[in-house]
Amino acid sequence: MSKTVLEELQERNFVSQLTDTGIEKAAEYEKLVVYAGFDATAASLHLGHVIPILGLSHFQKYGHKPIILVGGTTALIGDPSGKQAERTLLDPETVKKNAESIKKQLSRFLSFEGENAALMVDNSDWLGTISLVDFLRDTGKSFSLGYILAKDSVKSRLDREQGISITEFLYALLQSYDYEYLYKNYGCNVQIGGSDQWGNITAGIDLIRKKHATSVHGITFPLLTRADGSKFGKTEGGAVWLDPELTSPYEMYQYWLNSDDRDIIRFLKYFTFLSITEIEKLEKSVLEEPEKREAHNLLAYEFTSMIHGEKAAIASRQASQFLFGGSADSLSLEAVTYIQKIVPGIEILQSKLSEGIHIIDALSLSELVKSKSEARRMIQQGGIYFNNQRADLETILRTEHLIQEKILLLRAGKKKYKLLNVIS
Repeated sequence: MSKTVLEELQERNFVSQLTDTGIEKAAEYEKLVVYAGFDATAASLHLGHVIPILGLSHFQKYGHKPIILVGGTTALIGDPSGKQAERTLLDPETVKKNAESIKKQLSRFLSFEGENAALMVDNSDWLGTISLVDFLRDTGKSFSLGYILAKDSVKSRLDREQGISITEFLYALLQSYDYEYLYKNYGCNVQIGGSDQWGNITAGIDLIRKKHATSVHGITFPLLTRADGSKFGKTEGGAVWLDPELTSPYEMYQYWLNSDDRDIIRFLKYFTFLSITEIEKLEKSVLEEPEKREAHNLLAYEFTSMIHGEKAAIASRQASQFLFGGSADSLSLEAVTYIQKIVPGIEILQSKLSEGIHIIDALSLSELVKSKSEARRMIQQGGIYFNNQRADLETILRTEHLIQEKILLLRAGKKKYKLLNVIS
């Protein structure tokens, strides 16, 4: 018997919590309609959002129908789950722009054609039109005060000095209404989300049970941390965003490439569609030949390609290999653009390179060395490179050395770089 989507998710360690509503049997015998919600509280999604998105994708691959819900209205309130303090309220115009931006990002992960085509909806289409009195009569009446107070997202905030506003206190009711709306209008019977969403998901399940006398399901995924204790999806510069203007494809590639060996197999299960058999082979490589970093490179390439396309992933790989000492021969124009954004540089006239510039003069001009005498000494010691080729005292840099007619990379030792960016 072939495995179910739930078994696939469990093999990949996706599942944190399951409702006791018979979802295991439903996954085997029914075509499920599954939704995950994403509030438009920022102009871009980040890596922390990706697990539920990929969860939807796994459901679709197994023949179930995914629904992406963009929270155009709930973003105006803000989910208290996992938050230690009240969110700053966003204005409607900002939320609207955010929603349009993340809709484009979400559309990359799923197929919107075929029998189980994905559907994307925005809860501003229904929550934005309902009156407060109707909402309280229709939904609020189904929840007791004690029920909401018992939710972890509320209880943890009540223990803090700042407390929780009525606005955020009622957030679970809004999300419950979303689930019920999708159940009534699209037959949605599974909601998925991060483990901090458990209270909101179960509230929606309870609402549907009370109003429609039927059982629907919920699944949560674990909130990830890195093996070294640092927060997953964060770098020194902040979150790793899916928007290439906020986090370049190269930076994303490097994030995965720099993963701890202890994390790499776990991340391959979460963030790629490689089979478990393929991942087990890579695990053997990590244990026996860690210096090859085969698993790291494949994860970086697969994920960057999924988010930004194959061309960007190839360019990121080329730029990475070049900056770690590889050949400049196959660098694409896109890879050169990434390098220009990463490596500090100076501008140099094309006419100056046409005449030829001695390596010592180039090093002095770039300020990669403190003096010409230091440049001479380092060259004699074999510590100066241009485009990863070792320089000598006879080296004259010319236009023929330019990569894509745009740059020339100088390196002193192993880690000090400077670009010569040619201008006409």
